Amino acid sequence: MCKNNKRSKGKRVKTEDEEECLLHFIKVNLEELSNNKRKSLKPGKVSPRRPVPGHILRPPYVKSKQPPGIASGPEVHDEKGIEFMRASGRLAAQVLEYAGTLVKPGITTDEIDQAVHQMIIDNGAYPSPLGYGGFPKSVCTSVNECICHGIPDSRALEDGDIINIDVTVYLNGYHGDTSATFFCGDVDEEARQLVQVTKECLYKAISVCAPGVDFKKIGKTIHDHADKYRYGVVRQFVGHGVGRVFHADPVILHFRNNDAGRMMLNQTFTIEPMLTIGSSNPLMWDDDWTIVTEDGSLSAQFEHTILITEDGAEILTKC
Repeated sequence: MCKNNKRSKGKRVKTEDEEECLLHFIKVNLEELSNNKRKSLKPGKVSPRRPVPGHILRPPYVKSKQPPGIASGPEVHDEKGIEFMRASGRLAAQVLEYAGTLVKPGITTDEIDQAVHQMIIDNGAYPSPLGYGGFPKSVCTSVNECICHGIPDSRALEDGDIINIDVTVYLNGYHGDTSATFFCGDVDEEARQLVQVTKECLYKAISVCAPGVDFKKIGKTIHDHADKYRYGVVRQFVGHGVGRVFHADPVILHFRNNDAGRMMLNQTFTIEPMLTIGSSNPLMWDDDWTIVTEDGSLSAQFEHTILITEDGAEILTKC
């Protein structure tokens, strides 16, 4: 509380107590303005696991609460396998496109999960995240400072949020994996640029892919473009081989590296860069899944499953 001030003749002079009170008032109001702009993400209530009809084929890991990790060996396919990959990729893309239309202020991420779950099982597929290492939901929803693996819950989206929706479907024994970051309502220019540049990083990386190309070229391409905007590139989470298993070799690094390995004809894998405005260092919540930036800065991600062809790369997760 500010103390009463004595008055002098003529011009009023601020006392030290008044100056201190004014500075405190300014500091508090600046903090309130900052907090009102974007609230820190907090866990909401997670609803019960949604059922999947018994006739739908389940991936082997569903019965175990331990994540299987990355399977050794690349995912390389014959013609039949390629057609199955195209089908699963196409369905994943259609589900993601639909999920994006639901993004608006007031909808909860749990409601998005419900819609995604229903569309996947209606098409005879299994939502790959459900039961993977005990993950409780059918899709990952990562809002604002959440880098990845956000669990859908009771939190309602707010005007100005950005949200990454990560969809993977298991159809006819093959996984199709894709994600995109969407705008909720009126999003500021800072967030819009981050999202646009992250998307550009993905497509620039896909453009360098072809048989015989070093995998490390992907990381250099992404990192070089992110550096132009001084964005952070998350190192701890990677792309991966995908197909008959959810996660397989190779590990796709999104930053500059000297890892060995070259792309093979008819190979499938994901590229999924995660960029941040501030720190790229991740923190994990107590749920053992949700990953956020350590400084609360925004993060964006885009992902496609691609097939290495004679001419370069085919994006499988496109409608």
